[in-house]
Amino acid sequence: MAVTDPQVKYPEITDLRRAAKRRIPHFAWEYLDSAEGREMAMDRNSADLQRVVMTPQFLKGPLDPDLSTTLFGVGYSMPVGMSPVGMSGLMWPGADEILARTAAEVNIPWVASTVGTGLIEDTGPLADGRGWFQLYPPREQYTRDDLLARAEAAGFAALVVTADVPAKSRRARQLRARITVPPQISPMLVAQAAIRPQWSLGVARHGIPRFKTLEKYIDRATMKATAGFVGASLGGTFSWQYLAELRERWNGPLIVKGILDADDAARCLDGGADGVAVSNHGGRQFDGAPSPITVLPAIAERIAGRAPILFDSGIRGGLDIARALALGADFVFSGRSFMYGLGALGNSGPAHVASLFEQELTTVLHQLGCASIAELRERDARFV
Repeated sequence: MAVTDPQVKYPEITDLRRAAKRRIPHFAWEYLDSAEGREMAMDRNSADLQRVVMTPQFLKGPLDPDLSTTLFGVGYSMPVGMSPVGMSGLMWPGADEILARTAAEVNIPWVASTVGTGLIEDTGPLADGRGWFQLYPPREQYTRDDLLARAEAAGFAALVVTADVPAKSRRARQLRARITVPPQISPMLVAQAAIRPQWSLGVARHGIPRFKTLEKYIDRATMKATAGFVGASLGGTFSWQYLAELRERWNGPLIVKGILDADDAARCLDGGADGVAVSNHGGRQFDGAPSPITVLPAIAERIAGRAPILFDSGIRGGLDIARALALGADFVFSGRSFMYGLGALGNSGPAHVASLFEQELTTVLHQLGCASIAELRERDARFV
Protein backbone atom coordinates (compact mmCIF):
# COMPACT_ATOMS: atom_id res chain seq x y z
CA MET A 1 0.00 0.00 0.00
CA ALA A 2 1.31 3.44 -0.95
CA VAL A 3 2.18 5.78 1.92
CA THR A 4 0.01 8.92 1.77
CA ASP A 5 0.54 10.48 5.22
CA PRO A 6 3.05 13.33 4.64
CA GLN A 7 4.33 12.94 8.21
CA VAL A 8 5.45 9.42 7.28
CA LYS A 9 6.41 9.98 3.64
CA TYR A 10 8.21 13.29 4.24
CA PRO A 11 9.48 13.28 7.84
CA GLU A 12 12.39 15.66 7.12
CA ILE A 13 13.11 18.66 4.90
CA THR A 14 15.56 16.52 2.92
CA ASP A 15 12.66 14.27 1.89
CA LEU A 16 10.71 17.28 0.64
CA ARG A 17 13.78 18.51 -1.25
CA ARG A 18 14.08 15.22 -3.14
CA ALA A 19 10.39 15.22 -3.98
CA ALA A 20 10.44 18.86 -5.10
CA LYS A 21 13.28 18.15 -7.50
CA ARG A 22 11.12 15.48 -9.13
CA ARG A 23 8.03 17.69 -9.42
CA ILE A 24 9.29 21.05 -10.70
CA PRO A 25 11.05 21.73 -14.02
CA HIS A 26 14.83 21.63 -14.12
CA PHE A 27 15.17 25.36 -14.78
CA ALA A 28 13.01 26.19 -11.75
CA TRP A 29 14.95 23.75 -9.59
CA GLU A 30 18.27 25.27 -10.60
CA TYR A 31 17.00 28.74 -9.69
CA LEU A 32 15.81 27.58 -6.26
CA ASP A 33 18.63 25.28 -5.25
CA SER A 34 21.66 27.12 -6.61
CA ALA A 35 24.01 29.59 -4.95
CA GLU A 36 26.79 31.96 -5.96
CA GLY A 37 30.13 30.87 -7.38
CA ARG A 38 31.16 27.34 -6.44
CA GLU A 39 28.42 27.28 -3.79
CA MET A 40 30.87 26.96 -0.93
CA ALA A 41 29.07 29.57 1.21
CA MET A 42 25.84 27.58 0.94
CA ASP A 43 27.68 24.43 1.97
CA ARG A 44 29.33 26.23 4.90
CA ASN A 45 25.94 27.39 6.14
CA SER A 46 24.83 23.81 6.61
CA ALA A 47 28.16 22.38 7.78
CA ASP A 48 28.72 25.05 10.43
CA LEU A 49 25.23 24.64 11.84
CA GLN A 50 26.00 20.95 12.32
CA ARG A 51 29.07 21.88 14.36
CA VAL A 52 26.92 23.47 17.09
CA VAL A 53 26.19 21.16 20.03
CA MET A 54 24.15 21.64 23.19
CA THR A 55 24.27 19.46 26.30
CA PRO A 56 21.02 17.69 27.24
CA GLN A 57 19.64 18.12 30.77
CA PHE A 58 17.30 15.55 32.29
CA LEU A 59 15.34 14.75 35.47
CA LYS A 60 13.11 17.76 34.90
CA GLY A 61 9.88 15.85 35.35
CA PRO A 62 6.96 16.26 32.93
CA LEU A 63 7.55 18.97 30.32
CA ASP A 64 5.11 20.58 27.92
CA PRO A 65 7.39 22.97 26.01
CA ASP A 66 5.83 26.27 25.00
CA LEU A 67 7.10 27.49 21.62
CA SER A 68 5.08 30.70 21.51
CA THR A 69 7.12 33.82 20.93
CA THR A 70 6.42 37.55 20.80
CA LEU A 71 8.25 39.64 18.22
CA PHE A 72 7.68 43.36 17.70
CA GLY A 73 4.60 43.13 19.89
CA VAL A 74 2.97 40.30 17.91
CA GLY A 75 2.51 36.79 19.28
CA TYR A 76 3.52 33.89 17.05
CA SER A 77 3.06 30.14 17.52
CA MET A 78 6.82 29.56 17.37
CA PRO A 79 10.00 31.54 16.64
CA VAL A 80 10.02 30.60 12.97
CA GLY A 81 9.10 32.51 9.83
CA MET A 82 9.22 32.25 6.04
CA SER A 83 12.05 34.19 4.39
CA PRO A 84 11.46 36.21 1.21
CA VAL A 85 12.04 34.31 -2.03
CA GLY A 86 12.28 36.09 -5.35
CA MET A 87 10.48 34.76 -8.42
CA SER A 88 8.49 32.55 -6.07
CA GLY A 89 5.91 31.46 -8.65
CA LEU A 90 8.67 29.98 -10.77
CA MET A 91 9.17 27.26 -8.17
CA TRP A 92 5.46 26.66 -7.69
CA PRO A 93 2.56 28.51 -9.35
CA GLY A 94 0.61 30.69 -6.93
CA ALA A 95 3.37 30.39 -4.34
CA ASP A 96 2.90 33.78 -2.68
CA GLU A 97 -0.81 33.28 -2.18
CA ILE A 98 -0.20 29.85 -0.62
CA LEU A 99 2.54 31.18 1.67
CA ALA A 100 0.42 34.11 2.79
CA ARG A 101 -2.51 31.85 3.68
CA THR A 102 -0.15 29.50 5.52
CA ALA A 103 1.18 32.39 7.60
CA ALA A 104 -2.34 33.19 8.77
CA GLU A 105 -3.21 29.53 9.28
CA VAL A 106 -0.24 28.51 11.43
CA ASN A 107 0.48 31.96 12.91
CA ILE A 108 4.01 32.61 11.72
CA PRO A 109 5.38 35.56 9.71
CA TRP A 110 5.80 35.43 5.95
CA VAL A 111 8.05 37.93 4.20
CA ALA A 112 6.86 38.94 0.72
CA SER A 113 9.66 39.77 -1.71
CA THR A 114 9.75 42.89 -3.86
CA VAL A 115 10.47 40.50 -6.72
CA GLY A 116 7.94 37.89 -5.70
CA THR A 117 5.28 36.94 -8.21
CA GLY A 118 2.20 37.76 -6.18
CA LEU A 119 0.63 41.22 -6.23
CA ILE A 120 1.08 42.64 -2.73
CA GLU A 121 -2.43 44.13 -2.76
CA ASP A 122 -3.72 40.56 -3.13
CA THR A 123 -1.35 38.69 -0.84
CA GLY A 124 -1.13 41.15 2.05
CA PRO A 125 -4.72 40.65 3.24
CA LEU A 126 -4.38 36.87 2.92
CA ALA A 127 -1.65 36.88 5.58
CA ASP A 128 -4.04 38.50 8.08
CA GLY A 129 -1.44 40.70 9.76
CA ARG A 130 1.32 38.09 9.58
CA GLY A 131 2.80 39.48 6.38
CA TRP A 132 6.05 41.45 6.24
CA PHE A 133 7.36 43.24 3.15
CA GLN A 134 10.94 42.84 1.92
CA LEU A 135 12.37 45.80 0.03
CA TYR A 136 15.14 45.76 -2.55
CA PRO A 137 15.89 49.48 -2.27
CA PRO A 138 14.65 51.26 -5.42
CA ARG A 139 16.86 53.97 -6.83
CA GLU A 140 13.96 56.32 -7.58
CA GLN A 141 12.33 58.02 -4.60
CA TYR A 142 8.85 57.83 -6.10
CA THR A 143 9.08 54.07 -6.60
CA ARG A 144 10.41 53.57 -3.09
CA ASP A 145 7.81 55.73 -1.37
CA ASP A 146 4.96 54.28 -3.43
CA LEU A 147 6.01 50.69 -2.66
CA LEU A 148 6.10 51.51 1.05
CA ALA A 149 2.65 53.12 0.90
CA ARG A 150 1.23 50.14 -0.99
CA ALA A 151 2.75 47.65 1.45
CA GLU A 152 1.35 49.54 4.42
CA ALA A 153 -2.10 49.79 2.83
CA ALA A 154 -2.04 46.04 2.07
CA GLY A 155 -1.52 45.24 5.75
CA PHE A 156 2.16 44.32 5.83
CA ALA A 157 3.24 44.80 9.43
CA ALA A 158 7.04 45.08 9.14
CA LEU A 159 9.61 46.20 6.59
CA VAL A 160 12.67 44.06 5.84
CA VAL A 161 15.32 45.93 3.84
CA THR A 162 17.85 43.72 2.08
CA ALA A 163 21.38 45.09 2.38
CA ASP A 164 23.46 42.30 0.86
CA VAL A 165 22.70 42.83 -2.83
CA PRO A 166 24.93 45.77 -3.81
CA ALA A 167 25.29 44.19 -7.25
CA LYS A 168 24.02 41.21 -9.20
CA SER A 169 25.57 37.93 -8.17
CA ARG A 170 26.93 35.32 -10.55
CA ARG A 171 25.32 31.91 -10.12
CA ALA A 172 27.03 29.39 -12.36
CA ARG A 173 24.31 26.75 -12.15
CA GLN A 174 21.72 29.25 -13.32
CA LEU A 175 23.94 30.29 -16.20
CA ARG A 176 24.43 26.68 -17.25
CA ALA A 177 20.67 26.10 -17.07
CA ARG A 178 20.16 29.24 -19.21
CA ILE A 179 17.88 30.79 -16.65
CA THR A 180 16.76 34.36 -17.07
CA VAL A 181 14.68 36.29 -14.55
CA PRO A 182 11.86 36.45 -15.41
CA PRO A 183 12.11 33.30 -17.57
CA GLN A 184 12.00 33.63 -21.34
CA ILE A 185 9.96 30.98 -23.09
CA SER A 186 12.11 28.71 -25.22
CA PRO A 187 11.80 25.18 -26.64
CA MET A 188 14.12 23.96 -23.88
CA LEU A 189 11.93 25.43 -21.11
CA VAL A 190 8.78 24.09 -22.74
CA ALA A 191 10.29 20.60 -22.94
CA GLN A 192 11.34 20.69 -19.29
CA ALA A 193 7.90 21.87 -18.20
CA ALA A 194 6.10 19.24 -20.26
CA ILE A 195 7.47 16.42 -18.09
CA ARG A 196 6.28 18.16 -14.90
CA PRO A 197 2.48 18.05 -15.39
CA GLN A 198 1.40 19.29 -11.94
CA TRP A 199 3.61 22.36 -12.25
CA SER A 200 2.40 22.99 -15.79
CA LEU A 201 -1.26 22.72 -14.76
CA GLY A 202 -0.57 25.26 -12.04
CA VAL A 203 0.92 27.65 -14.58
CA ALA A 204 -2.17 27.20 -16.74
CA ARG A 205 -4.29 28.35 -13.78
CA HIS A 206 -2.07 31.17 -12.50
CA GLY A 207 -0.29 32.31 -15.65
CA ILE A 208 3.40 32.71 -16.45
CA PRO A 209 5.16 34.00 -13.30
CA ARG A 210 5.68 37.76 -13.41
CA PHE A 211 6.88 40.49 -11.06
CA LYS A 212 3.32 41.70 -10.63
CA THR A 213 4.04 44.21 -7.86
CA LEU A 214 6.60 46.03 -10.04
CA GLU A 215 4.57 46.20 -13.24
CA LYS A 216 2.98 49.46 -12.11
CA TYR A 217 6.30 51.23 -12.58
CA ILE A 218 7.01 49.99 -16.09
CA ASP A 219 5.45 51.57 -19.15
CA ARG A 220 5.32 48.27 -21.00
CA ALA A 221 5.04 45.42 -18.51
CA THR A 222 6.37 42.59 -20.61
CA MET A 223 8.65 40.05 -19.01
CA LYS A 224 11.64 41.48 -20.86
CA ALA A 225 10.81 45.04 -19.78
CA THR A 226 10.31 43.96 -16.18
CA ALA A 227 13.66 42.19 -16.11
CA GLY A 228 15.34 45.33 -17.40
CA PHE A 229 13.62 47.42 -14.75
CA VAL A 230 14.74 45.12 -11.93
CA GLY A 231 18.35 45.25 -13.06
CA ALA A 232 18.39 49.00 -13.63
CA SER A 233 16.18 50.29 -10.83
CA LEU A 234 16.59 48.08 -7.75
CA GLY A 235 19.61 47.76 -5.46
CA GLY A 236 23.07 49.22 -5.47
CA THR A 237 22.12 52.41 -3.63
CA PHE A 238 21.44 51.31 -0.05
CA SER A 239 23.37 53.48 2.38
CA TRP A 240 23.15 54.85 5.91
CA GLN A 241 21.41 57.92 4.52
CA TYR A 242 18.94 55.70 2.66
CA LEU A 243 18.24 53.85 5.92
CA ALA A 244 17.54 57.15 7.67
CA GLU A 245 15.09 58.10 4.92
CA LEU A 246 13.31 54.74 5.23
CA ARG A 247 13.03 55.27 8.97
CA GLU A 248 11.25 58.56 8.34
CA ARG A 249 8.78 56.99 5.90
CA TRP A 250 7.96 53.63 7.52
CA ASN A 251 5.98 53.66 10.75
CA GLY A 252 6.24 49.98 11.70
CA PRO A 253 9.15 47.74 12.64
CA LEU A 254 12.13 48.08 10.28
CA ILE A 255 14.69 45.28 9.95
CA VAL A 256 17.94 45.35 7.97
CA LYS A 257 18.65 41.92 6.43
CA GLY A 258 22.00 40.52 5.36
CA ILE A 259 24.14 41.67 8.28
CA LEU A 260 27.31 39.69 9.04
CA ASP A 261 29.43 42.32 10.81
CA ALA A 262 28.89 43.27 14.46
CA ASP A 263 29.73 46.94 13.90
CA ASP A 264 27.27 47.09 11.01
CA ALA A 265 24.61 45.58 13.27
CA ALA A 266 25.16 48.24 15.93
CA ARG A 267 25.18 51.04 13.40
CA CYS A 268 21.89 49.80 11.89
CA LEU A 269 20.27 50.21 15.29
CA ASP A 270 21.86 53.63 15.73
CA GLY A 271 20.38 54.55 12.33
CA GLY A 272 16.85 53.69 13.37
CA ALA A 273 16.45 50.00 12.59
CA ASP A 274 14.33 48.01 15.03
CA GLY A 275 16.20 44.78 14.37
CA VAL A 276 18.78 43.07 12.19
CA ALA A 277 18.67 39.81 10.28
CA VAL A 278 21.93 37.87 10.35
CA SER A 279 22.09 36.24 6.92
CA ASN A 280 24.31 35.63 3.91
CA HIS A 281 21.32 35.30 1.56
CA GLY A 282 21.54 31.52 1.69
CA GLY A 283 24.94 31.73 -0.01
CA ARG A 284 23.36 33.25 -3.12
CA GLN A 285 25.30 36.52 -3.18
CA PHE A 286 28.96 36.04 -2.15
CA ASP A 287 30.71 32.69 -2.04
CA GLY A 288 33.40 34.05 0.29
CA ALA A 289 31.01 35.11 3.04
CA PRO A 290 31.19 33.48 6.49
CA SER A 291 28.28 31.37 7.59
CA PRO A 292 25.81 33.41 9.66
CA ILE A 293 25.89 30.96 12.58
CA THR A 294 29.63 31.60 13.10
CA VAL A 295 29.20 35.39 13.33
CA LEU A 296 25.94 35.33 15.29
CA PRO A 297 27.50 35.17 18.78
CA ALA A 298 29.65 38.25 18.16
CA ILE A 299 26.69 40.20 16.84
CA ALA A 300 24.54 39.15 19.79
CA GLU A 301 27.28 40.27 22.18
CA ARG A 302 27.82 43.56 20.33
CA ILE A 303 24.20 44.73 20.39
CA ALA A 304 23.53 43.11 23.79
CA GLY A 305 19.75 42.98 23.81
CA ARG A 306 19.18 46.38 22.22
CA ALA A 307 16.90 44.91 19.55
CA PRO A 308 15.72 41.55 18.21
CA ILE A 309 18.17 39.52 16.15
CA LEU A 310 16.68 37.52 13.30
CA PHE A 311 18.57 34.69 11.63
CA ASP A 312 18.43 32.79 8.35
CA SER A 313 20.59 30.78 5.92
CA GLY A 314 20.91 27.01 6.11
CA ILE A 315 17.96 26.22 8.40
CA ARG A 316 16.65 22.74 7.62
CA GLY A 317 15.05 21.57 10.86
CA GLY A 318 14.10 22.19 14.45
CA LEU A 319 17.59 21.43 15.73
CA ASP A 320 19.04 24.12 13.45
CA ILE A 321 16.44 26.55 14.79
CA ALA A 322 17.41 25.70 18.37
CA ARG A 323 21.09 26.15 17.57
CA ALA A 324 20.52 29.66 16.27
CA LEU A 325 18.31 30.60 19.23
CA ALA A 326 20.85 29.29 21.72
CA LEU A 327 23.63 31.32 20.09
CA GLY A 328 21.78 34.61 20.27
CA ALA A 329 18.97 34.79 17.73
CA ASP A 330 15.49 35.83 18.82
CA PHE A 331 13.70 34.51 15.74
CA VAL A 332 14.68 32.23 12.86
CA PHE A 333 13.62 32.24 9.20
CA SER A 334 13.92 29.76 6.35
CA GLY A 335 13.32 30.28 2.65
CA ARG A 336 14.28 27.14 0.76
CA SER A 337 12.64 24.76 3.26
CA PHE A 338 9.20 26.22 2.63
CA MET A 339 9.80 26.26 -1.12
CA TYR A 340 10.79 22.58 -1.01
CA GLY A 341 7.48 21.97 0.73
CA LEU A 342 5.63 23.79 -2.04
CA GLY A 343 7.42 21.86 -4.74
CA ALA A 344 6.78 18.51 -3.07
CA LEU A 345 3.21 18.94 -1.83
CA GLY A 346 1.75 22.04 -3.44
CA ASN A 347 -0.81 23.91 -1.35
CA SER A 348 -0.25 21.85 1.80
CA GLY A 349 3.53 21.92 1.62
CA PRO A 350 4.37 25.06 3.64
CA ALA A 351 2.08 24.03 6.48
CA HIS A 352 3.77 20.62 6.53
CA VAL A 353 7.17 22.31 6.82
CA ALA A 354 5.88 24.42 9.72
CA SER A 355 4.59 21.25 11.37
CA LEU A 356 7.97 19.54 11.00
CA PHE A 357 9.74 22.55 12.51
CA GLU A 358 7.29 22.61 15.42
CA GLN A 359 7.65 18.89 16.15
CA GLU A 360 11.43 18.89 15.87
CA LEU A 361 11.88 22.02 17.99
CA THR A 362 9.59 20.59 20.66
CA THR A 363 11.67 17.40 20.74
CA VAL A 364 14.87 19.44 21.13
CA LEU A 365 13.40 21.37 24.08
CA HIS A 366 12.48 18.08 25.76
CA GLN A 367 16.05 16.82 25.36
CA LEU A 368 17.51 20.05 26.73
CA GLY A 369 15.06 20.18 29.63
CA CYS A 370 13.56 23.50 28.51
CA ALA A 371 9.95 24.43 29.12
CA SER A 372 10.07 27.52 26.89
CA ILE A 373 12.01 29.32 24.20
CA ALA A 374 13.27 31.73 26.87
CA GLU A 375 14.92 28.83 28.70
CA LEU A 376 16.49 27.60 25.46
CA ARG A 377 18.16 30.98 25.00
CA GLU A 378 19.85 30.51 28.38
CA ARG A 379 21.41 27.18 27.37
CA ASP A 380 25.07 26.98 26.48
CA ALA A 381 25.84 26.10 22.87
CA ARG A 382 29.30 25.62 21.43
CA PHE A 383 31.09 24.74 18.21
CA VAL A 384 32.94 21.43 17.96
